[in-house]
Amino acid sequence: MSRLFEPRPYQKMGMELICRKPAVALMMDMGMGKTATTLAAIEELMYDRFEVEKALVIAPLRVALTTWPDECAEWDQLSGLRVVTVTGSLKERLSALAADADIYTINRENVVWLVEHYGREWPFDMVVIDESSSFKNCQSKRFKALRRIRPRIKRLVELTGTPAPNGLIDLWSQVYLLDSGERLGKTIGEYRRRWFRPGAGCGHVVYDWVPVKGADKEIYGKISDICVSLKSEDYISLPPVIYNTVKVFLPEKAMAAYRKMERDLVLEIKDTEIVASTAAALSGKLLQMANGCAYSTNKEMAEVHSAKLEALEEIVESNNQRPLLVFYWFRHDLARIRKRFPDAVSLEGADTIRAWNEGRIRMLLAHPASAGHGLNLQHGGSTVVWFSLTWSLELYQQANKRLHRPGQRSTVFLHHIVAKGTIDEAVMGALKAKKTGQDGLLEAIRAKIKAYRKEN
Repeated sequence: MSRLFEPRPYQKMGMELICRKPAVALMMDMGMGKTATTLAAIEELMYDRFEVEKALVIAPLRVALTTWPDECAEWDQLSGLRVVTVTGSLKERLSALAADADIYTINRENVVWLVEHYGREWPFDMVVIDESSSFKNCQSKRFKALRRIRPRIKRLVELTGTPAPNGLIDLWSQVYLLDSGERLGKTIGEYRRRWFRPGAGCGHVVYDWVPVKGADKEIYGKISDICVSLKSEDYISLPPVIYNTVKVFLPEKAMAAYRKMERDLVLEIKDTEIVASTAAALSGKLLQMANGCAYSTNKEMAEVHSAKLEALEEIVESNNQRPLLVFYWFRHDLARIRKRFPDAVSLEGADTIRAWNEGRIRMLLAHPASAGHGLNLQHGGSTVVWFSLTWSLELYQQANKRLHRPGQRSTVFLHHIVAKGTIDEAVMGALKAKKTGQDGLLEAIRAKIKAYRKEN
């Protein structure tokens, strides 16, 4: 049933900015209603001001499929907007584009195809990039495709809660799509030379760029007229969040196997410069074993222990049958959880999301990379369990905000199952310190190498 959309003061400000500025980024915290704000602005631009004819929304797949159409259906004033999802097979996408609609939503993986499909006949005078941080890589094909078609777009809106998940270096491409390089430079090289110095690297390859003193204030000052940052704590009263660490102890045999793998892999790379690729490979192996399983050389699952499954079982029992949203990382995590909890349901599409929000699912299993942006899951429960941990601060924060957002009426509990004495503890430390994934990862692996060098 739809209801009256009564925008909050900050949403009114966002609507006014979208209507007034041809290019703007709303950097609104997760759960502040970016979608409804933007839809209300589109409705005004189309049917009150007659300044927009066709709008394209670029979003993560699940968000394109469910969030934007569902948001229109939820509000009386927006229910008249005709939304078509341009996803699926080539035939399905072409059929969707041929339909008469106001808004066309497409997943970001199909942006290159869409640009090539229309070429100079680009029909969308307004483009909305939902979660613009997915365009932070200026070398990506999706960024280059959108940059090529940018002169044909009259209005561009970027939405994100995490504009710079890996630091200020991520801002350049997002701002470039807004102003074609007017504020931060025409090239990423110009941007780097002005506000950064090389950080970690190997030879001529630089892995990260460190802002020079005062760079943040200068950069924010340059973009303040087209980028508006709104923090939820300044505008919205949400239920509290309680963070809980559930420590598990690996059986003696499993711990010995973990230590052997850790030592062997660390010693294997101890005499070379540790870089992100080797650190990620080592981290992945150790995280698998901490979770209780690892892939053998022939890609078969080799179970090491069930300590985390037993901890999850205890959480289920103590949760008094209330719904749980469980995040996993590896495929074998999903397989083992489903085997232990046959009634658990994987997050797969719109029907699953609706069933969860209607209270018909007791355990929902989701990968943070596919449930991290834009999905409204706050009506189905208030308890999150991190069975597997992630180094990505962006994914971690975004995933938690699926429940802690407007509409949530209960205290949100975030349980983290952490294997004592394993790399899990390093991940939790990085997340608590709000370090980006690569920084925390490299720091943890370097610490291990240093420790084993001392031992030897």
